[in-house]
Amino acid sequence: MKLKINDNLFNIKSVLTSKDTQNGMMNKKFDDSFDGMLFLMKKEPHSFWMKNCIIHLDIIYIDGNVIKKIHHNCKPCMSDDCEHYEGFGDMILELPGGSCKKYQIREGNDITLF
Repeated sequence: MKLKINDNLFNIKSVLTSKDTQNGMMNKKFDDSFDGMLFLMKKEPHSFWMKNCIIHLDIIYIDGNVIKKIHHNCKPCMSDDCEHYEGFGDMILELPGGSCKKYQIREGNDITLF
């Protein structure tokens, strides 16, 4: 699946099951097969954390097709006492940390799925 923000095109993995949502980017790195992970969720408040992640992530909350909240460069955490990153939406996109600044992705930008 592809996702477009502004003029930037990302190859993304979709996450649909609760088990895959819980695992997210735990112990994973982005590679040539994908450069973003998209969680398809119920339209409600959500809270993500970085437990057992090995890279920094930008966590982007999307409601409809509009970016509502961005948490930049979220740090990996190896304990059960990790910071939580909250937002509202029906999709959450994780990109490598620093991607939003690099590609000038901002709250209020629209997204398009292909």
